[in-house]
Amino acid sequence: MPIQAIEPRRLYRQIADQLRALIDGGEFAPGSRLPAERDLAQQLGVSRPSVREALIALEVEGVVEVRMGSGVYVRSRAARAVAVAVAPAVEGEGPLETIRARQVLEGELAAMAALASSPALVAALTEAVDQMEQDIDAGLMPLRGDRLFHLRMAEAAENAPLLRVVTQLFDERNNPLFERLGRHFENADNWRAAVAEHRRVVQAVAVGDAAAARAAMREHLQRSHDRFTVNWPATDAAPLLAPERITP
Repeated sequence: MPIQAIEPRRLYRQIADQLRALIDGGEFAPGSRLPAERDLAQQLGVSRPSVREALIALEVEGVVEVRMGSGVYVRSRAARAVAVAVAPAVEGEGPLETIRARQVLEGELAAMAALASSPALVAALTEAVDQMEQDIDAGLMPLRGDRLFHLRMAEAAENAPLLRVVTQLFDERNNPLFERLGRHFENADNWRAAVAEHRRVVQAVAVGDAAAARAAMREHLQRSHDRFTVNWPATDAAPLLAPERITP
């Protein structure tokens, strides 16, 4: 058999594998509630966001069920077998890890955009944010306007490799982990907060303030990260209409 390259396992996958093994070994019986994220993080010696990503992966796979306001429960073997049959493949980077990578990269791109500021660029960014706001008002997930905003910001650097990386990172939203995480935590109020954060970036770009643009973009992506890591909602928020998958 030919030698195959060894790929490092992502941390959230390692955590999910360990929790799945404990469940399969009877440590957590069907119907039982898993320990709180904070407790799991302490026992495993990892961060809470990494545990959150692992639990979302197990939910996508049908191993556990997240009950808002109650906790994360082990599914029965029968329910798990049905869920596994239709579960999407859980691959790719963790959503929170992706956001942290974007924070590093896009903060600098926002600063570069401010240095290259022009009325045309500001108008293009404003148009994208306006589209986000219109979609929210219509009860739609504003992902197309969001994507347009971040790609137009990257285009201002006039660097094809950087634009390609930003595009790839943003399109990780098509990852089933990101979609499931969004189902729990994204709602109209959070998206309106994100729109306000986008407008602060545009304001900094408009006056050519690179430091302010960098700070505003980093703050936006930090808050995006934080919105996905707050305590589980007490109940499922009224969802926006389901978006189509993002395509170039």
